[in-house]
Amino acid sequence: MGEDTRLTGTGAPSGRPRVAVVGHVEWTTIAGLDEVPAAGEVIHADRLWQGPAGGGAVAAVRLAELADGCTFFTALGDDHAGRRSRAELESRGVRVLAAPRPGPTRTAVSLVDRWGERTTVTLGERLQPGAADPLDWVQLAAFDAVFFTAGDAALLREARQAGVLVVTAREFTTVLESGVRVDALVGSACDPAERCDPALLRTLPGLVVSTEGRHGGVFTSGGRAPRRYRPARAPGPLVDTYGVGDNFAAVLTYALATGATTADALDLAAKHGAACTTRRGPFPAGPAPVRRAAEARRAA
Repeated sequence: MGEDTRLTGTGAPSGRPRVAVVGHVEWTTIAGLDEVPAAGEVIHADRLWQGPAGGGAVAAVRLAELADGCTFFTALGDDHAGRRSRAELESRGVRVLAAPRPGPTRTAVSLVDRWGERTTVTLGERLQPGAADPLDWVQLAAFDAVFFTAGDAALLREARQAGVLVVTAREFTTVLESGVRVDALVGSACDPAERCDPALLRTLPGLVVSTEGRHGGVFTSGGRAPRRYRPARAPGPLVDTYGVGDNFAAVLTYALATGATTADALDLAAKHGAACTTRRGPFPAGPAPVRRAAEARRAA
């Protein structure tokens, strides 16, 4: 693409940037089947993957791999799903700061058909952090970048203290209510819940990205006319599409935190998103030590 636009506030100190995620987690089971069942059908599915997922958790794991650590501000119920989510995330280098909730941690089942497309059903209320929770929000000012996937408007204002603030388009209403300027707003053109009109915002984001899967996507930088970015070639056959968008957004956040150009950030994010389609789940199942940042870069 050749563009050399840098977003305001994306400068990071030498070395790996400090990164954080503010958002939600769902203990998720991914199951494989030939086709999503029709009404009234009873079918068998094979469990393919299980672990902490949802946009916040997936992004936190990816950022921990790239930055050699990530802080995750979230909310968890005092139940088995909440405890398992914390344990596995921490095993992957994620520092979990969770506001306690009396109800259960939300769970989810994602059905992946033989074409790799996923259909997800969530069970229970989404638990998300809020500015009123007794977490040390002052810490947010110390991060080079924060990716925001869930929370209230007051918390989004706190997150604006970070050097770079990236927000999922699913939280567009929260951005609108908060009145803050975000550095990047990222969503999928294929998901109705992530379609939005940035022109409604008081201040336009520095970067707006609308992904289109294997067709690449469209971005608007600095209020300029929309442009397309090219898709990346997947390193193997399609397995499933769960977590592709969350991986894309997390890598975009990391790249912007390093001071990468818009073009380079989108190229890297597209590459990681494409790689996610070749494996089961958003990251390998089962507890595992976090990879060093240099290792992750070599694998990219």
